[in-house]
Amino acid sequence: MQMVLADTDHRFGKHTHEQFGVGLILRGAQKSASQCGMVEAIAGDIITVNPEEVHDGAPLGDGGRSWQMLYLDVAVVQAMVADLNETGPQARMEFSQPQRRDSALTRIFRRHAQAITRPRSDWALPGDESLLLLLQALLRPACAKPHHADLNAIDRAKSWIDEQPAHAWSLAELAREADLSRFQFIRHFDRATGLTPHAYILQRRIHLARQMIRQGGSLRDVAASCGFADQSHMTRQFVRSFGLSPGAYSRGISSL
Repeated sequence: MQMVLADTDHRFGKHTHEQFGVGLILRGAQKSASQCGMVEAIAGDIITVNPEEVHDGAPLGDGGRSWQMLYLDVAVVQAMVADLNETGPQARMEFSQPQRRDSALTRIFRRHAQAITRPRSDWALPGDESLLLLLQALLRPACAKPHHADLNAIDRAKSWIDEQPAHAWSLAELAREADLSRFQFIRHFDRATGLTPHAYILQRRIHLARQMIRQGGSLRDVAASCGFADQSHMTRQFVRSFGLSPGAYSRGISSL
């Protein structure tokens, strides 16, 4: 679980997160691509993003915008879903609305943010309670995706990339392993993930880099280990996705 506070006029490129994200716009407004198309959110709105959901973000108007965002590991949400269902996990769940204008939800989020930013020795029950109420209001059963041979091939390709994101993948290699032409592979991959194969590989490398930085790796070693051409290449991709440099991220982790 991680709470992030941001105030910026940065325009984020298309990217993904490995966690569920739920947050609150505190000031200003923004527009962003989502699984539901382009959405706009203003101060007081709840915003959400699912794991691996392709999205971006840009300010609306002058002065940027600020938000507070809670990121939850998939395992944490699954455990919460088991509690919500009472009989254990059932259907795969997701956030179905990337933007909600609901004063009651906003109050719950503020209560949760206040609870989890207290000293760790404080009572944990208010945070657990508010998070359950928040997820209960936002989560819905995920829509089933069609399964056919081409999607299975794309799933296999994604697994290969996920297992070896630093590998110097070629389009011909991936298409051959998926038993598709290069054009078919690009088309089906983009349709299934919202990203081209190249953009997907960069996202996997960025997530691996962030993990290694959290573990204390030097930026030069992380860049090399994750398959980037050099540290500058990693920095550009990191800023594009997360709005801050790997160095700033490392310093923020060290200060916690």
